[in-house]
Amino acid sequence: MFIHNINPIALQLGPLEIRWYGIIYALGFLFAYYYVKHTLAKKKIMFDVDTFFISVILGNLIGARLFEVFFYHPTYYFANPAEIIAVWKGGLSFHGGLLGGFLASFWFCKKQKISWKIIADILAIPLAIGLGFGRIANFINGELYGYPTSLPWGADFGDGVFRHPTQLYESLKNFLIAGILTAVNARKKLSPGILFILFMILYGSVRFFIEFLKVPETMFLGLATGQWFSLLMVVLGIYGIHKFKK
Repeated sequence: MFIHNINPIALQLGPLEIRWYGIIYALGFLFAYYYVKHTLAKKKIMFDVDTFFISVILGNLIGARLFEVFFYHPTYYFANPAEIIAVWKGGLSFHGGLLGGFLASFWFCKKQKISWKIIADILAIPLAIGLGFGRIANFINGELYGYPTSLPWGADFGDGVFRHPTQLYESLKNFLIAGILTAVNARKKLSPGILFILFMILYGSVRFFIEFLKVPETMFLGLATGQWFSLLMVVLGIYGIHKFKK
């Protein structure tokens, strides 16, 4: 059993708080940036990586925050509108960030006249790795935890109850997905877009089941909001494979 007493603030300079969540989030983007830049250079593809990442980061943050505000905690944020921009405190929806980042990526690729499928495939592996570390950041924050458990790795997040550390379950899931994608990418020559679709199916299906162990933020028709969005990922992924095969 683990007593969670980790300070989510890495450094405090007067009123300014630098949190582990923000640091990990920034490092994830930095890793993805260099991964994409190296891969494109290796493939000899000319692409404005710098401007692309600025667009994707903005799209990701806006989408992630809007989903958090409108689908997860609308009452709180409408009552505290100043908190909407405080993204460094956490509260970023993965599904919203994925949609926002995808739309920004699709728009930029269309503008640069390069297939979005190629870029999406390159992003799939660093995305999974970044999400793995992102869930560790959620664990540090002591948020998104699970239901009570008697398992030896249960964690007390401050309420005196030992719970499933579902943040770490999801972190492990994301690292495993990154490993699977890396192995598939190394062994098989795939059609453009398939690697990203495989990420969507793996992420959505495994997260759907992990959500049963997690205390839901919001519910809709008997399922957590995150489960509905995860199911949508799987459906879109299966549809994408069917369409690509055609």
